[in-house]
Order: sequence, then structure tokens, then C-alpha cells
Amino acid sequence: MQRHQHDGLAWYTFSGPGRRLRHALLTRSGGVSEGAFASLNLGRTVGDAPAAVAENHHRVRAVFGLSREQLVSPHQVHGQRVARVGRADGGSIIPATDALITAEPGVALLLRFADCVPVLFYDATHGAVALAHAGWQGAAAGVVPATIRALAEAFGSRPGDLWAGIGPAIGPEDYAVGVEVIAALAATLPPGAQVAEQRAGQWYLDLPGAVAAQLAAAGVGRIESSELYTAGHTAEWYSHRAEQGRTGRFGVLVMLAT
Repeated sequence: MQRHQHDGLAWYTFSGPGRRLRHALLTRSGGVSEGAFASLNLGRTVGDAPAAVAENHHRVRAVFGLSREQLVSPHQVHGQRVARVGRADGGSIIPATDALITAEPGVALLLRFADCVPVLFYDATHGAVALAHAGWQGAAAGVVPATIRALAEAFGSRPGDLWAGIGPAIGPEDYAVGVEVIAALAATLPPGAQVAEQRAGQWYLDLPGAVAAQLAAAGVGRIESSELYTAGHTAEWYSHRAEQGRTGRFGVLVMLAT
């Protein structure tokens, strides 16, 4: 991973996918939001001042040279719906959707996170990208394989041609869950996948590890993990779990270079 900084904003990039995939795992630094939302909160539905959120979005667009009409975001609902988007969708919010795919250069996909797993996809052979939001509910519902299927159906992408990046998310040391969560995810994983550990009578889930297992089971050719964790590093990332539900959302951007 590489860390970058410009005009107060800080973000990370993966090293593996190549230059045509423009992407940024934005930290919470460089915005104007205050209090629990400090500072680059990009979530409009978490209780932050609308003017602050609008200014934060403006700062992101300015740093990456994007217009409002280039950005497409979904209203994320912890499901498995995948939407194909293009220039005609620029500036819009796609209802009830947790993954976006596109093969149109210059269309920027923006999703928001605060413990759930950002999953980036790039198909260099067919010139396609995707970005998925995988909390435990979305992962159990199948948003990861659904995104891979959508890329195949829309653009002819083969799993073996895909690069996938696993972004910052809650880590296995911090994610205490009930047995029902473990059972729901276990049903989606290949035999032998170990993504949960019991310590002192409490189960802890490795959600990024579960996503990685799903990607591998689907035959994804290259999987790169950021190994960045949110709950233990709230100076850099928002964490719904660590901050007791009152916090912002950091952004992840993905687009094909023009």
C-alpha cells in the first residue's frame, strides 16, 4: 500500500492493479466536519451538518480533478444488488444498491464505509471496474459473487482475469459477533475456511478474511489485501463499532482512466 497526501486529504492506493485503474481509499483527514464526524465525512445520512458534507465532497472532487457529473454513488443497504452505471448516471444516487460496475472511462464510483469491507475490482482485459460494499450482511447475502457475475454478464469478465483489492475494514481482533453471524457467513464459504475464532467465550470474525475466501472460491486471479483496519485506528478511519455508532463515513473512489 502507498499513502498519499495533498491539500490536507490523505489516501491509500494499492500497488497491484496498474495505472489505468484510478482509485483512492480516502482517510478521514482533510475535511471540515466537526465532533464525532471529524473531518472528511462523506456520509449524508449519519447526522452531520449538510453544508459540511457538501464541502467535504467538493474537496474530494477538487483533489482528484472530478466534476459532480462524473461521480456515481449508491444508497447502500447491506444487500447484494449490483448496478451497471455509465455517464448517463453521473451525479446521481442509485437506490438500494451495494455494488456498482462500469466500463466507461471517466465515470467515478464512490462508496462510503465505516467498518464494512470495500472490495475493488479491475478487469484489465475488458476494461471494466467495480466497487462493492460488504458488511457481514452483504457478504452473507452474496454481494461479492454477485459483483463478479455482473462483471461477467455485462462485459465478459472472467474471474481469472480479475484483480480484487480488499480495503480498510474492521479487523478480527475487534469484531465480536454472535454465533448467528458466524453461521450465516459459513454457509457462503468454501469447506475448511477458517474466519472465526473463539476467545474467552466470545466469537470474533475476520470479515476481510471471509471476503478473501469468497473471492478465492470464485476463482479471482489476483487478490490484494490492504491489511488496514478501522476499529483500532480511528485517528485515520471511521469505525461504527469502535465509535458506538456515532461517526462518519470514509470514501473509496474507483474509476477507469480516460
